Amino acid sequence: MSFSELTLTPIVATALFVLAVLAGYRYRRVWKTQGPQWQLWVFGLVAATCLLALGFIPLEFG
Repeated sequence: MSFSELTLTPIVATALFVLAVLAGYRYRRVWKTQGPQWQLWVFGLVAATCLLALGFIPLEFG
């Protein structure tokens, strides 16, 4: 399988979007309470990775 054949199904794309929203919410919550820095990194990287995947991997239709 090459990278040009990589696509996201609508279900996986929806799951990634929900995961990005939840991670972003947790990021904001930790940031506002000035929680541990490692949690900011974890939630920020999870949200960023999900959103980058949604932005750059095409959806599979049909």
